[in-house]
Amino acid sequence: LKLNLIIMNKYDEIKQILEDLKEDFDKFYNKSNKTAGLRVRKGMQALKVKAQAIRTEVQEIKNN
Repeated sequence: LKLNLIIMNKYDEIKQILEDLKEDFDKFYNKSNKTAGLRVRKGMQALKVKAQAIRTEVQEIKNN
């Protein structure tokens, strides 16, 4: 049960990053707001870091 909560928490963190970026995606791609583009890039970097941490953790669990 505890492991399921941890897994869902990680999934929810990724979903939250994407949800937080939704408005900035719209502003950048549809309204050409360059500052929103900066926020999108920053958010995508955070997503990349989070995804890499999860990949590493999955690999460690798989190997043990």
